[in-house]
Amino acid sequence: MRSGAVWLASATPEVVTEFLHGLSEGAFLALPWLFEFWALPHQIAPDGAWRTWVIMGGRGAGKTRAGAEWVRGQVEGAGPADAGRARRVALVGETVDQVREVMIFGESGIMACAPPDRRPVWEAGRKRLIWPNGAVAQVVSAHDPESLRGPQFDAAWADELAKWPRAQETWDMLQFALRLGDLPQAVVTTTPRNVPVLKAILKNPSTVVTHAPTEANKANLAASFLHEMEARYGGTRRGMEELEGLLVEDAEGALWTRQMIEAAQGAGTEGLTRVVVAVDPPASVGEGADECGIVVVGARLEGPPQEWRAVVLEDASVQGKGAADWAAVAVEAFRRHGADRMVAEVNMGGDLVAAVIRQQDPFLPLRMVRASKGKSVRAEPIAALYEQGRVGHLGGLGRLEAQMGQMTRAGFVGRGSPDRVDALVWALTDLMLDAAAGWRRPQVRTL
Repeated sequence: MRSGAVWLASATPEVVTEFLHGLSEGAFLALPWLFEFWALPHQIAPDGAWRTWVIMGGRGAGKTRAGAEWVRGQVEGAGPADAGRARRVALVGETVDQVREVMIFGESGIMACAPPDRRPVWEAGRKRLIWPNGAVAQVVSAHDPESLRGPQFDAAWADELAKWPRAQETWDMLQFALRLGDLPQAVVTTTPRNVPVLKAILKNPSTVVTHAPTEANKANLAASFLHEMEARYGGTRRGMEELEGLLVEDAEGALWTRQMIEAAQGAGTEGLTRVVVAVDPPASVGEGADECGIVVVGARLEGPPQEWRAVVLEDASVQGKGAADWAAVAVEAFRRHGADRMVAEVNMGGDLVAAVIRQQDPFLPLRMVRASKGKSVRAEPIAALYEQGRVGHLGGLGRLEAQMGQMTRAGFVGRGSPDRVDALVWALTDLMLDAAAGWRRPQVRTL
């Protein structure tokens, strides 16, 4: 769905002129306040009888503007003095100051979005907004969930819920207070974090979700900001949350904890003696198919095995590609890193896997491996290497790290297959475990 603003921006000057001249004076003056015309798709409330709408997005994706405009749409009627759908609104943020400075008086807050004839009045002493039609919005701090005992509301806006200090308590109390009208609703605007309250809300059948990365709102952001953030955080777990607006979960009982993964980050590549590219081919192709896991790992294999160290150099995994395409990507990664060997799992493709790789490079050193154990069983000794601090990560591995956080002893709890993790496991098994099994301590001759 394209907004009117997107259509207008892509139209020819003649079409734009014709459109603007075709508006009445009243329509022309009202145009800046018609959010439905200017809004991005993720800023428009979904249809249906939902109870909670979660707008999950990266920094600067337009979440605050969407929340403020939704409140406007709830409280405003046809005329300035006419009643809207909602009469009692809760504005809930991390602190009272955050609500006031961001949700109310911020550049994308309620006051900035309100037309002059419908602008509410701020009553600082009572921490509330009063609209010309009598609608009231009460400020609530997540530091004080008990303040939600007593008041009742027919609408609520909860901002940055994922970083509230007493999030679960505050959210629960808010649910008890949302009891006015035919369908009391709440909108949640937040950059995602791996916190229980947000995950529970997202799993609730009465919740609807819209999502957008920071990039979606680039027209309203400084190009230097986008460039700098992508350079610093692109491809990292933090970047997935803060820029892509994706929830990166760590499953209960994960083989790789967030602490283990963070400890592995920032490694160097000095002294590598071997580099391996591992491939975990997909069983199918197309938009909904699993990914082809392609992971490059280097290792410094000097001294006894307990002194060996490995570094994950790149995650070159691809999705939706045919066999010839993913094979070309894998071989290119092999050449780019000057690898010694490619390791490819053949459970799904058999001889076809070797054939498509050989078509790209007939002389490439290739080892075919077949999984005889479950994914979790194969992954456990690799996770132990991380626990011992023997594996490091370069940057740009956010999606691989996200899959690692969802691999448990009971299996993978994420969507689809953990192809990136499978490729990682095959690479480190070849470099560290299999090599250690064949290692023999040099014999010292005594005289």
